[in-house]
Amino acid sequence: MGPTVQTTHGTLRGETSDGVSRFLGIPYAASPTGSRRFKAPVPPALWTGVREATAYGPTPPKPDYPAPFDRLLAEPNIAGDDWLNLNVWTPDPAGSGLPVMVWIHGGAFANGNSAIAMYDGHAFARDGVVLVGINYRLGIDGFALLPDAPANRGLLDQIAALEWVRDNIGAFGGDSGNVTVFGESAGAMSVTTLLSLPRAAGLFAKAIAESGAVQAAATPQDAALITAEIGKALAAAGVTLSGGEVTAASLAQVDLPDLIAAQAAVRDALAGEPNPARFGATIVAGSMPLVPVIDGDLMTAHPLAAIAAGAGSGVPLLIGTNAEEYRLFLVPSGVAATINDGVLAAMGARIGATSEVIETYRANRPGATPGDLAAALLTDRFFLQPAQAVAQARSAGPAATYFYEFAWPRPVIGAAHALEIPFVFDNLRSPDADALLGGPAPQDVASDMHAAWVRFAGTGDPGWPAYGDDRKVRMFRADGGTVVSDPRRDEREIWPQARP
Repeated sequence: MGPTVQTTHGTLRGETSDGVSRFLGIPYAASPTGSRRFKAPVPPALWTGVREATAYGPTPPKPDYPAPFDRLLAEPNIAGDDWLNLNVWTPDPAGSGLPVMVWIHGGAFANGNSAIAMYDGHAFARDGVVLVGINYRLGIDGFALLPDAPANRGLLDQIAALEWVRDNIGAFGGDSGNVTVFGESAGAMSVTTLLSLPRAAGLFAKAIAESGAVQAAATPQDAALITAEIGKALAAAGVTLSGGEVTAASLAQVDLPDLIAAQAAVRDALAGEPNPARFGATIVAGSMPLVPVIDGDLMTAHPLAAIAAGAGSGVPLLIGTNAEEYRLFLVPSGVAATINDGVLAAMGARIGATSEVIETYRANRPGATPGDLAAALLTDRFFLQPAQAVAQARSAGPAATYFYEFAWPRPVIGAAHALEIPFVFDNLRSPDADALLGGPAPQDVASDMHAAWVRFAGTGDPGWPAYGDDRKVRMFRADGGTVVSDPRRDEREIWPQARP
């Protein structure tokens, strides 16, 4: 018989292996289907008896990644309606006072789930942390701006999950007053957004943002353009909406495969033609069609503006990026090989990289192809600069900000987006990690990075100096970790203006 715990909604039975107990597929909110579709989350129904929690629960509906990312970023699909669920790993369900970490997965707010093998929390629990991984509504269900539904439903789900943690994590040995929320990519953008929201204040004591910061925040006007694009995509597929308008009521009557196909069509159209006139400047700035919206209710300001005004200033933050984020998007797809100097110049003009910026990057990378330079420029524009903007905005605050860079290079792809995840989870040998990493990876880097995350969760200090005027950055790489002051300063300063 596995261990049992009593939550506010009923009793759960998990299973124990190698000193770690896990409880999977726990509902933290009612199923967002039927009459609950497109509504704010509400608590799940109580259950009687003992609920088995030994298998992952259903995962949120989503489109598949396009090739080759469907292989590099493999994700399971588990059927069922109760996808607002979470998973818990604990070293001691009968214990108390253990630090807690809550993982918010990435996937451009449209993909991903907590059942991905890389996200197994065994190593965190092994090292004394209660690890929680959550699902939340994605894509149209989670983030489309609809006139008859609350905005930011995916963020509301995340807040509901954190409220569940506050109310229940003590039953798993965790300390509800020592919760660290952490995430990667869209999950990291969620973290910085939650940091800026009054509604989320007090639900976590520390935060970690990996490869995501303040890139994703749409104005209502731009979000409405995406809503209109969804309607056009449905019409092009022969789907007629009741009433002729894109509303929660009309979308609820659309077959789910048709809705997911329309979502993918809008995603691909934005990628093919990132035109601000069509999609909106705030959508194009983040390169994702369905993102959190500054709705005037849950989000009253851009996250960066709120953070600069002091939101979340008392919460220690660990933030950083990978050295070559954008190579994941350009190299495996073959796009990098098609970029010549003319394409590079045109791309640079779109993102504010003048010829002087491009030549500085070129001088620092002898032998780099135009595709290599494009990846470096896009990495800094869309990942590094937003993270630096958050760190600078918090520089006068009472709580410390710590900065890192992950720089272990997978052959060909380099230190690309998402590669740090199996290192952080100390889970280099999971099947999906092997596909992403392309073969053996250095365990010492994983041990180093994982230990820093555990240390930060416990104490608020990952083990290196805070980010300040000297811009200290902790480097994680195969030749050993070092702390560097303002790496690549010439590249940071050559851009014509600070980029959010």
